Amino acid sequence: MPAEATETGEGADSSRGGLRKVARVVLLDPQDRILLLHGHEPDDPADDWWFTPGGGVEGDESREEAALRELAEETGITEVELGPVLWRRMCSFPFAGRRWDQDEWYYLARTTQTSTEAAGLTELERRSVAGARWWTCQELGRAHETVYPTRLAELLRRVLDEGPPAGPVTLDTEIV
Repeated sequence: MPAEATETGEGADSSRGGLRKVARVVLLDPQDRILLLHGHEPDDPADDWWFTPGGGVEGDESREEAALRELAEETGITEVELGPVLWRRMCSFPFAGRRWDQDEWYYLARTTQTSTEAAGLTELERRSVAGARWWTCQELGRAHETVYPTRLAELLRRVLDEGPPAGPVTLDTEIV
């Protein structure tokens, strides 16, 4: 699973037993396409997956601040209307030689800015993020690639059809 865990700061080291607080962004454009990043294991580009932008909370920033900062660093997109938390998920996975344990919050966001530029990537992100792509919900539903969170097409379809949930939905814990 991974390039979801690409910060190298002290707070990102879950190998010391800490649970990493993460903010992710379900970014939709005016056509309701979702932006996903294409990640892979740093030393094995064939071990790849798609994931939502986002990353670890740094210092005393809020999850909302982390979501917007990470989105800007990973995509260059700053013209964003950040909405409510859609989903929460606990996950654990190996990436870049260690295990990551994360408490992820997924924020709904909207933008009209669809061009991306990953100018603020960390060294590890530069070695493990291969690009970005806007996906329709239908394309996601037909995808044979690995996508995180699991069931993203179904989750997104529900949001598009019914609107955001009244409160964050807790997704199944995912251990890879």
